[in-house]
Amino acid sequence: MSSFGIAFAPHLPLWQLAAFGGVALLILAFSQYRRAHGAWARILAFAVIMVALANPLIVKETRAGLSNIVALIIDRSQSMEIGSRKADSEKALAALRDKLKTMNVELREGEVRTTADAGDNGGTALFSALNAALSDAPPDRVAGAIVITDGQVHDAPDPKTFHLGAPFHVVLTGAPNERDRKLTVVRATRFNIVGKDAQITFRVDDFGGSPAANAQVSVRVDGQDQGKRAVPVGKDTTISLPITHGGENVVELEAAPGPAEQTLQNNRAAVIVNGVRDRLRVLLVSGEPHAGERVWRNLLKADPSVDLVHFTILRPPDKQDSTPINELALIQFPTRELFAEKLHEFDLVILDRYQNRDILPLAYFDNIARYVENGGALLVSAGPEFADESSIYRTPLAAVLPAEPTGEVITGAFRPQITKAGFAHPVTRDLPLVNDALQAAANAPPGANPLAPGQTVQPVASGSEELPAQPNWGPWFRLIAAQRVAGNVVMSGPGNRPLLVLDRVQKGRVAQLLSDQIWLWARGYENGGPQAELLRRLAHWLMKEPELEEERLTAEVAGGELRVTRQTMADTAPDVTVTTPTGKSEVLHMSPSSPGRFVGHLKAEELGLYRMNDGTLNAVAAAGPLNPREVADMRATDEILRPYANATGGGVQWLSDGLPELRSVDTGATTRGNGWFGIERRGAYRVTSVDSQELLPPWLALIIVLATLLFAWRRESV
Repeated sequence: MSSFGIAFAPHLPLWQLAAFGGVALLILAFSQYRRAHGAWARILAFAVIMVALANPLIVKETRAGLSNIVALIIDRSQSMEIGSRKADSEKALAALRDKLKTMNVELREGEVRTTADAGDNGGTALFSALNAALSDAPPDRVAGAIVITDGQVHDAPDPKTFHLGAPFHVVLTGAPNERDRKLTVVRATRFNIVGKDAQITFRVDDFGGSPAANAQVSVRVDGQDQGKRAVPVGKDTTISLPITHGGENVVELEAAPGPAEQTLQNNRAAVIVNGVRDRLRVLLVSGEPHAGERVWRNLLKADPSVDLVHFTILRPPDKQDSTPINELALIQFPTRELFAEKLHEFDLVILDRYQNRDILPLAYFDNIARYVENGGALLVSAGPEFADESSIYRTPLAAVLPAEPTGEVITGAFRPQITKAGFAHPVTRDLPLVNDALQAAANAPPGANPLAPGQTVQPVASGSEELPAQPNWGPWFRLIAAQRVAGNVVMSGPGNRPLLVLDRVQKGRVAQLLSDQIWLWARGYENGGPQAELLRRLAHWLMKEPELEEERLTAEVAGGELRVTRQTMADTAPDVTVTTPTGKSEVLHMSPSSPGRFVGHLKAEELGLYRMNDGTLNAVAAAGPLNPREVADMRATDEILRPYANATGGGVQWLSDGLPELRSVDTGATTRGNGWFGIERRGAYRVTSVDSQELLPPWLALIIVLATLLFAWRRESV
């Protein structure tokens, strides 16, 4: 293809040409004023000179036509999984692709997918996919764009600012005027005091048709059923739910199917309420003053959220001396008030080296046992008194204690060890195995002894299973020999005797520490040990913090992958059934990752809540936002995209009315019609070569100029 045109290559700068033209006009004006003969000949001469100086060229271009560019975008987001939308859109994509290939266009395809890490509430980013497909396309080559979608788009720009430069066509799956039920959380408490009720306001709407009067809504907290409620449709409803533990409480709301449904995915919504403990009330009773008493007090007083009530028995009743009773303590020991009237108000009771000295009647020990069975928490730190006749094991409290004393007190240095159960239990698992001072010593120069005398790091094997290395903690010097009656021995002393025993007693929990030497760690003796972390975990386990549960099922979504973790004290973990947000089920095999911990992985391709169940425990995990926009309204609609089609001359057609025909049209012509879409012929080209030739050669210009000047002179001489 060739093209001809006129171009100029002036011999003088434009300002000089303008100056010459101005002088010529003055001369011509003066000649006209003098009515000189031959003025028109001078005009012709000056014009020829101006043209010659402008140097006109005849330009011939050889052009190669460029193909038109058409964007073809398909929506494969989660809402396209409904009914036959996916199958219909894939058929339409194949048909349009084949047709466009016959129209000599360059096809730019793109897709929109829902990912577990989708931002902006997980909406359908169709315009982002369109921009990506045409990001490097020259605007003069873009002949049109066709999108195949259900119309639920969440990144639509302002129609006034949308400029494609070509028709924007929309092919819609689904059908007009679809009906669906939707549950929406209007507002909810994000933080709530443990033990208090959280307020959640939600709304159930029926779109299209005649709505029902009421809807049944099921409520679950952390996967546990909390019953059903009948709520009015189309009105806000507020419910109150008790928050029973600290940390995340996942509240799920699910409305029963409505009169007509596109999907049940938007019948569900979830809210995370973070439980916050107001004040923890702890009762610490020390049987006598001793070196470790301050460890407990300092630990509990260091936490501003703890209300500590601490009593120390300074003298047994049978000890007689001249000290008046009113000088033995600042206040009287309120036994009845503490152990009969207000015992249930405490979150944790600690008996530190307490022995039965007839200060507490046996009925009060029975009260403590009932307190534990009804959900209370008891921590017993035992000393030599636990092995003699005054042991609290010889009281009704023995019914809830997991270890029975043998009457022997073992003295001499020993290093606390983690048992096989301890490596699996959340209280003692992952405790620092080497203290900071030992770690620094381990980095000492070659030849230096990195450990204190007698310290070693060695694995402990149980059968064919090798456990993690034993810790290098500072030594203790006393152990109260006992035999396990119930619970789990998580730490041991000499001869594998129990050192720390944890047990569940009906609704409550008991921890028994069979040594009073933990204060040596607090003093840093021979590099000490993690006493603060161990005691913190003990207290939190006793008060039922979810993160420290022995049997626990958790899950999280990251990087598009669902990771399920099963904490258990058993040697194996059952398979987990995973239910995806769209209702599909898949069985996940759990593989061991560390003692007491099993994991499973699953690709998370859908937005929303994943539900896990292993036959005993339940868990939920949110992929993307808890309530993504992608599933908020899943009815097919033309209302969102029609303004963009109208603004660009594009068309909108439902697939239920048939696939539109594609036609090539000239730029500026009509680009839509009944049952057809137009693709513009943009006429873009690329110049392959350019030839130029002077329109007025210098020799010809000189002849014309001389001839006109001679003619003008002849006219003036007449």
